[in-house]
Amino acid sequence: MRAGLFLLALTGPAPLAGEAGATEIRYVVNNAPITSYDIDRRVAFLRLQRQGGNLRDKASEQMVDQALRTQEMQRLNINIPAEMVDQAYQRFAGGNKLTASQLNQVLAQAGVTADHFKEFIRSQIGWSRVLQARNSSQTKLSEQDVVAKMLQQGGQKPSATEYMLQQIIFVVPAGERGKLLGKRMREAQAMRDRFRSCETTRSFAKGLIDVTVRDLGRKLEPELPADWKELIKATSTGSATKVRETERGAEFIGICSTREVSDDRVAQMVFQNEDTTDAATEKATEEYMAELRKKARITKR
Repeated sequence: MRAGLFLLALTGPAPLAGEAGATEIRYVVNNAPITSYDIDRRVAFLRLQRQGGNLRDKASEQMVDQALRTQEMQRLNINIPAEMVDQAYQRFAGGNKLTASQLNQVLAQAGVTADHFKEFIRSQIGWSRVLQARNSSQTKLSEQDVVAKMLQQGGQKPSATEYMLQQIIFVVPAGERGKLLGKRMREAQAMRDRFRSCETTRSFAKGLIDVTVRDLGRKLEPELPADWKELIKATSTGSATKVRETERGAEFIGICSTREVSDDRVAQMVFQNEDTTDAATEKATEEYMAELRKKARITKR
């Protein structure tokens, strides 16, 4: 998502949406319905971005693609927590010199709605994870590729930080989330504040109800989960990340130890995880979406 490109549209006069008519199913994508309401919201979103052309056709295509991407996320068990979406929403608002409340108002006035935009954000984040999963499973650099890249960088093997990690989860059952989440977040924060090393975590957890301690083992920086990566990198050894709300409940990760590693495996992983160009990402998306559309059952009503 490019906040800068959307900035001019947000700061210009937002078009008012008309009264919504009766909601009807317009497409069915692998048994998932796309309604006229969904398409109307996307038309308003495209209008807010000052896009031209046949906006209803564009909106319909985008909503079909979004449905396919969401289904692929589900197939790969990729879940984007609401907290991550809300943080991205707030960053986007800040990038456009707005508060989250002001952005809510802009989107509501334009007929987009905050919920529609947040679902768009969720699918964007999730799709990047899908592409990462596909890339890691399909792209394996050969030894010759690694050597060639090292020669391009003066013959030096790259190094990466290796983390020994421990995950602490204060479980919240889905049916009791509204009632228990706040309490569990406070309990997790209290334990996080006492964290000094991974050796004492289990003794702290004794007697606590529904608390899981997982030793995640050694993880190189490129292997860190995307939703935890920046928090882990910003946390010193012997400390713990901030407590986050996740689909499981309230969680934090302890940094047991770190060290710098430089070997063939690190070189292969670092080179393989280098940032790709926008053109390469766009091409990968086009190819993937073509595959998903070919296999999908898409019915227009």
